[in-house]
Parts: sequence; structure tokens; C-alpha cells
Amino acid sequence: MPWSIVFMVLGIVLITSLARVSKEKYRAMGRVGEGEALPHDVVAAREEVRQLRERIAVLERVITDNHGSADLSRQIEELRDR
Repeated sequence: MPWSIVFMVLGIVLITSLARVSKEKYRAMGRVGEGEALPHDVVAAREEVRQLRERIAVLERVITDNHGSADLSRQIEELRDR
């Protein structure tokens, strides 16, 4: 058997193995294919990030606005209520 055929077969096996390993690694990292539902942890994390972004926006507004102390107290209380 010529060596070029052996190397070609080994190359195909290697490429196939690497593709399969990378696919499983990608799947294990929590990535989801089309049509699959997101895990509950991912949904909860996205909701938490959304809430944190809202709070940061309020804090930035509180810091940069020059309103009275009553308005500042009201906004701080709104943040505590969340």
C-alpha cells in the first residue's frame, strides 16, 4: 500500500476526531443549537444581568444629575425596593 494513501486516511481520521471533540466541547460550554431551549441557569443569569444593568443606569443617573437630596433619597429607596 502506498504511503500517500496511509497518510490520507490518517488525515481524514484526525480531522474527523478533532471535529467531534470540538463539537462536544462547544456543547459542554453551554452553547445551544437552533431549536433547543435555553437551560434555566442561562435564563436566570440573563435576567440578573438585565436587572443589574437597570440598577447601574439608575446609579449613573443619580451620580451625574444635580437634583435635590429628596430626589436622591427617593431613587436610593427605589433601588432598595428591587
